[in-house]
Amino acid sequence: MTSAPDAVPADPGHDIFAALRARTIAALRDLLPDLPEDAFARVQMEPPRDAAHGDMATNAALVVGKLARQPPPKLAAALAAALAALPEVAEAAPAGPGFVNLRLREGHLRAQLPVILAAGVAYGDGAAGRGRRVNVEYVSANPTGPMHVAHARGGVVGDALANLLAKAGWEVTKEYYINDAGAQVQALGYAAYWRYLQALGTTLTEEQFAGLVPGGLQYKGEYLIPVGEALRDRFGTSLASEDPDHRHGMLGPDHWLDTVRAFTVARMMEAIRDDLALLGIHQDVFVSEAQLVAEGKVEQAEALLQAKGLIYRGILDPPKGRTPEDWEPREQTLFRATRFGDEVDRPLRKSDGSGTYFANDIANHLHKIERGFDELVHVWGADHGGYVKRMQAAVAALSDGRVGLDVVLAQVVHVVKDGKPVRMSKRAGTYVTLRDLIEEVGQKVAGAGEARDAVRFTMLTRKADAQMEFDLDKVLEQSRDNPVFYVQYAHARCRSVLRQAGDPPVAELAATPLDALGDPAELALIRRMAAWPRTVEAAAIAREPHRIAFFLHDLASDFHVLWNRGRDDATLRFIRGDEPEATRARLALVAATAGVIRSGLAVMGVTPVEEMR
Repeated sequence: MTSAPDAVPADPGHDIFAALRARTIAALRDLLPDLPEDAFARVQMEPPRDAAHGDMATNAALVVGKLARQPPPKLAAALAAALAALPEVAEAAPAGPGFVNLRLREGHLRAQLPVILAAGVAYGDGAAGRGRRVNVEYVSANPTGPMHVAHARGGVVGDALANLLAKAGWEVTKEYYINDAGAQVQALGYAAYWRYLQALGTTLTEEQFAGLVPGGLQYKGEYLIPVGEALRDRFGTSLASEDPDHRHGMLGPDHWLDTVRAFTVARMMEAIRDDLALLGIHQDVFVSEAQLVAEGKVEQAEALLQAKGLIYRGILDPPKGRTPEDWEPREQTLFRATRFGDEVDRPLRKSDGSGTYFANDIANHLHKIERGFDELVHVWGADHGGYVKRMQAAVAALSDGRVGLDVVLAQVVHVVKDGKPVRMSKRAGTYVTLRDLIEEVGQKVAGAGEARDAVRFTMLTRKADAQMEFDLDKVLEQSRDNPVFYVQYAHARCRSVLRQAGDPPVAELAATPLDALGDPAELALIRRMAAWPRTVEAAAIAREPHRIAFFLHDLASDFHVLWNRGRDDATLRFIRGDEPEATRARLALVAATAGVIRSGLAVMGVTPVEEMR
């Protein structure tokens, strides 16, 4: 490799935007030596909205000008002159009310390829998280039925976000909070007991049994039939009456409900883990709500808030609009959530002294805080949006503001097949399950891994809080309109070129001269790859893993453009026997592209393909 004065060090986390931002701040310090350090906090370096304006743009003069008591345009002109003197900058020009546009030297852009090749999949690893411990809780569905497609989306978003935070420098724990306490799990116990009686051959009808159950029979899906059979195999007739014909078979619930409920929750969690594994999701920690309640964590959290003077007895004003479940026109035990930005104070105990769901959720978050996490991130269904402020208030109160809570809301998913909505599953009875989705996609591909990858990638092609239409007919369509195919095809094309060249060692490619790379399409591809570390950091800070899918689609587009240019112009083909030096340079470009795609797919939890069928 020919050395150049503007080459950059081979740092796997190297971010040329961060490097130019640091140089910009240094230039500002020279121009404005009396400004305090915090004056530069809002200085940004990012791609301009119009690529014709250059490679980068900074708002430095605009955000510093007022404090410096200088007109931003005048300061921008002085800053542009200072930045133009940098060896990596080809041109710096003031623009607008105080921006500076920068164009980098081609040699500096080409110098990024050895960095990318040396780092491999680690390219883009960053330090934005500074090693802070973050707990990412996602899915956390009630263990009352199979995972459905909304759980699939929340699971994929949460898993990719956890991967993204780890890549950006956080120490991540992936967590599932098991909602195994309360009325819904009680109802699950009754439903499983009905399937148990059926397995014993009871002559009770479903209608008769439902009439004996508080609230009726709420869960009727076929997924509980194997649970009933397992109860029979494990406990025989010991949970039923001694009627030899099992004509009725039902003992009082105090004889069996706790046993059946615990057994059923365990079986349902096994099924949930298996379903999540189909999507490549494996949480590090599973925390039981029932266990926290049994250990007195709810009372501990209440006592802590009481000691801080944040609990009182009072009557809330009638809510406007829809009445929440926890509102009563009577005196309740209330948490002063309004001190922490919530709209109203929130009930911890009802007028009869029983706890609210919110009280149990506070206990869950106290448990996380006690385990030493610096940040908490949750992925919730969009229907929980009204719950965010009160939970953030509770976390702020419990941690004295030390721990922050970010909530990502995932909107619903509509599954479409043959142009029509798919609404029901035989297995679940009322909705499309995650397993149904995987199996349906799996019918169109070679293996479960491909189905998993297609579902994961597709779930990340929209921002989490935007509704999604999951079209089963289009998810594997081989066209540019299908981002899964488009990105995988780019990687497969890269690998095809490298195999054709004999898979040259990465170290050899990293050391090759790169002066032959000068075509605008080649430089555009390098520019895109150079933005990967910045993309990782920005997406992690914003808690938006869909940005990774967008970046990969744009990177694939740049590569496909270059590929097609080579078909029309022989001088741009990747492998040319008459130009070995240009061939090696282009192979370095191809290998770097494949590496960045792999780096991005790893964040998404998707396996890159070697070749397309």
